[in-house]
Amino acid sequence: MKRGGIWLRAWLIAGLAFLYLPMASLVIYSFNESRLVTLWSGFSTKWYGALLHDTQVLDAAWLSLRIAAVTATLAVVLGTLAALALARFGPFRGRALFSGLVTAPLVMPEVIIGLSLLLLFVALEQTLGWPARRGMLTIVLAHSTFATAYVTVVVQARLVGMDPAVEEAAQDLGAPPWRVFQHVTLPLIAPALLAGWLLAFTLSLDDLVTSSFVSGPGATTLPMVIYSKVRLGLSPEINALATILLLVVGASVVVATLLNLRADEASPR
Repeated sequence: MKRGGIWLRAWLIAGLAFLYLPMASLVIYSFNESRLVTLWSGFSTKWYGALLHDTQVLDAAWLSLRIAAVTATLAVVLGTLAALALARFGPFRGRALFSGLVTAPLVMPEVIIGLSLLLLFVALEQTLGWPARRGMLTIVLAHSTFATAYVTVVVQARLVGMDPAVEEAAQDLGAPPWRVFQHVTLPLIAPALLAGWLLAFTLSLDDLVTSSFVSGPGATTLPMVIYSKVRLGLSPEINALATILLLVVGASVVVATLLNLRADEASPR
């Protein structure tokens, strides 16, 4: 092996270790019997049982799951419409602007998104009286803003990779556009829709920065609860909760990736 290849592999291993060793340590110490997270005193699962009796965590987890499910569904609807406009409508006036606005949340800092949406909600409340207060609704709207961008990218890539002759054949046989979409396009992009839904669900579930700006009293998400608990001191209970979140988020990302790859392989060329 060349010397340059050895150094590249070493840097790759070091980078992966830097990213994943802290997560592995967190998972290991979630099974620590001691309350001190840095002192191993034996294997125990009692901290996972303690989570079942923490009403603050359970309420926040239930709220986060509801927000993530609604956000993912709304993002799939909006993202699919945006992807269809970009992939099927061809050149149109304002296409570049529309594409830029749709994908801007991908690169925009979350602090900017959260602050701008907070100012928007305050202005709407003062002028229209809606939303009456910040809570689950404002969090869903905020999460849908950036989740839609990710869904659009996933679905658009799927639409671009499809053979347009399949849809054209259905149109030549007399099917109207809505029936072509329902019976031809939708089944073909279904794996991408599910992958986008899972990705949006994951992004909403672990968001902290944007939620901190647009949430209100009685609408505390799970990441916000974790952050507040960590500020008071580390606890193996938080390690157990973070381990569960890692499993849920990791499984969602893996399933979404596999579905997207399978859709690309099954796409008619």
